[in-house]
Amino acid sequence: MADAAVIPPAPPPPLKGGQLVLGTLALSLATFMNVLDSSIANVSIPAIAGDLGVSPNQGTWVITSFGVANAISVPLTGWLTQRFGAVRLFTASVLLFVLSSWLCGFAPSLEMLVLFRVLQGLVAGPMIPLSQTLLLASYPREKAGTALALWGVTTLVAPVAGPLLGGWITDNISWPWIFYINVPVGLAAALATWGIYAKRETPTRKLPIDRIGLALLVVGVGSLQLMLDKGKELDWFASPQIVALALTAGIGLTLLIVWELTDAHPVIDLRLFMRRNFALGALALSVAYGLFFGNVVLMPLWLQQYMGYTATAAGMALAPVGVLAIVLTPLVGRKVTVWDPRWMAAGAFVGFGVVLWMRSGFTPQTDLMHILIPTVMQGAAMAFFFIPLTTLTLAGIGPERMASASGLSNFVRITAGAMGTSIATTVWEGRASLHHAHLVEEVGLGDSAMSLVMQQLQQAGMSLEQAMAQINRMIDQQAFTRAADDIFLFSAIAFVSLLMFLWPLRRPPRAAGVGAADAGGAH
Repeated sequence: MADAAVIPPAPPPPLKGGQLVLGTLALSLATFMNVLDSSIANVSIPAIAGDLGVSPNQGTWVITSFGVANAISVPLTGWLTQRFGAVRLFTASVLLFVLSSWLCGFAPSLEMLVLFRVLQGLVAGPMIPLSQTLLLASYPREKAGTALALWGVTTLVAPVAGPLLGGWITDNISWPWIFYINVPVGLAAALATWGIYAKRETPTRKLPIDRIGLALLVVGVGSLQLMLDKGKELDWFASPQIVALALTAGIGLTLLIVWELTDAHPVIDLRLFMRRNFALGALALSVAYGLFFGNVVLMPLWLQQYMGYTATAAGMALAPVGVLAIVLTPLVGRKVTVWDPRWMAAGAFVGFGVVLWMRSGFTPQTDLMHILIPTVMQGAAMAFFFIPLTTLTLAGIGPERMASASGLSNFVRITAGAMGTSIATTVWEGRASLHHAHLVEEVGLGDSAMSLVMQQLQQAGMSLEQAMAQINRMIDQQAFTRAADDIFLFSAIAFVSLLMFLWPLRRPPRAAGVGAADAGGAH
């Protein structure tokens, strides 16, 4: 199959010994720092807003600005890599990420902080796909699963660790330190990466700049990400601003697809979707990640707002998800070239389904132990989820297209994560309003149980208004818990239904070259 018009030069041999260990650590650290930064600021918004003298709603632009800029730059990875080389681009991205993090910590106003977060998001884009590409090139083909395993742990554990670390730093030090901690980590990762990979630079070629494609990407993806971030706050399509963003995103992305498929030097290689494994694999991975990420965001919200947990306690309740993920991931990495990755991914989807089904029985009386059991089990599903699906998605793609494929699959995944978050939080509030109305109908003022509770609350020293407010709070707790249960149950069914996307995927061969970096005959 003609993946490229020109036969690419032979890739450098795999790394060995200490260089392999240090290279893997450097790339994984950079990835962890990047993914951590997409979620670490979430719990710090009230502190940032208060310190800069703005409302919490205005403070959310700290998250939105990073998300929009990151979504635009991720799919550009393939084109930028061909132009500048993977090692140069990755090292420059990490150093600029360090600089923008340092500037974020020093920002004297919200406007300056948002500006530096835009810069941070733009330079963060190529880091995740390129860390994946460089890791795969560091290992022999038969060990590609191990490379993806190490990469997958950092990508899945960081979103869980982000709020926990962000909450602790904000509570115990001050919010600028959520950005300052990137400086030593990023500098170490950049220096180690350059020292090891400088002589392993990928081939470059002068490509004309696809200005129209780039403009359509910025408009289409930027509008979509803004719509997803601000939809809930502005009441979705009741807001003219959201309607305008939706129309702009729809038109921009449609024109982008048409243009990129017909342009001689596209800024995004959309022809990758003509490969069955890439198209179906990216779809399954993205929908699953959207479901996963929506629930990752929902759980701490429910625990903090309606179960009385502090930010740190909620983080601690969810942190054990990393235990089985870290323990099992090396096994999955070794076996992904031996076992059928489709069965491994199927096991992950069923595992997520069971975990979410267990959570759908939560009540306001659910204790910490019953919250921890499905959380620990979820770690096993996470280990079997990311690596097999990524292996299937990238199977058979040559090294010269790997950066483009990694960038495009990561872009679709990150966008699906943003959609999952928006949909989960919006549906949660909508279902809670419905449950609240039903509960109020059931418990009228004439109800004997209601009268008894009112009497007990007033005897405890509350006024009528305080007693009514207390009862309303209890109804809210029930309503939002039932709404969360609805989302958990729907997500469980959705995960199991994703099994149908796995079996049309071609299984990579067992021999050398099984891994995602196989340049030849998976097809």
